[in-house]
Amino acid sequence: MKVRIAVAPGGGPWSAESYLALVDGLEERHFDTIWLSDVPLAPTIDPGVGLAYAAARTRRLKLGANVVPIGRNPMLLAKELAQIDQLSGGRLLLMMVPGIGRPAEREALGVLGADRGAYIEEVLGLLRGFWSGESVEHHSGRFSYSGIAVRPRPVQDPLEIWLGGMGPKALDRAGCLADGWLGAALTPAEAGAARLRIEGVAEAAGRHIDPEHFGLSLAYSRTEAPTEALALLAERRPDADPASLMPVGRDGLRRLIRSLVDQGLSKFVLRPATPPVSIDEELDWLAEAVLGLQS
Repeated sequence: MKVRIAVAPGGGPWSAESYLALVDGLEERHFDTIWLSDVPLAPTIDPGVGLAYAAARTRRLKLGANVVPIGRNPMLLAKELAQIDQLSGGRLLLMMVPGIGRPAEREALGVLGADRGAYIEEVLGLLRGFWSGESVEHHSGRFSYSGIAVRPRPVQDPLEIWLGGMGPKALDRAGCLADGWLGAALTPAEAGAARLRIEGVAEAAGRHIDPEHFGLSLAYSRTEAPTEALALLAERRPDADPASLMPVGRDGLRRLIRSLVDQGLSKFVLRPATPPVSIDEELDWLAEAVLGLQS
């Protein structure tokens, strides 16, 4: 099983200089992927913009994105992502997420009251249709396309789409529709159980998901876990001890990744719980801690 490590920026605003240092630092140290998350109301880097920049700056680093399709035109989104895959020589990794679902975000995206699960299912089908190279004929209450084709197609054929989520509906949707799954805020046992459920649903649907296409997004802390980060985890997982979800220190991070590998997961997106003071220092520490686990 190929273990791969991706790195995501910490939360909060990022300057051009710090993002440049992150992109170059990940490429130079041979991390597998840079990972950007689409958080419409946060001062973070938009994945489309940030990954296009990284594509031009690097030659081997993969380009991962959590993309919120809600509120976007699926045809334009398909074209944008296909072009990033073209510009990067087929290095795009893609995950669709529904967003955080708070009223302010939904209002900003113009989708108050939308069924986020049904929305993603419809957009996922449209993206695959556009990337197939065929003309798309689709009419619904949300979108209407009469024989629309997108050019150029992605380099990857197919350009895979992963899904996330940890609720029963989200896991079943991943089994029925996704090419992989990236969870978050789960213990190793919970992540392993999620993988088994997804694989069971996929098998029942006559589908196969590559056993190496399961992973987890992890916030970590080099020293003491930040109180604010633990509070956010507690809000997200009131049924779990937040300290068990955030590894602390080199040994804690390595131990958690190994436990997740034992549960059949092999792809990990790591992000510092607080924005680092020095990008190079943070990446040096992280490289020493986890790059030996890549296989």
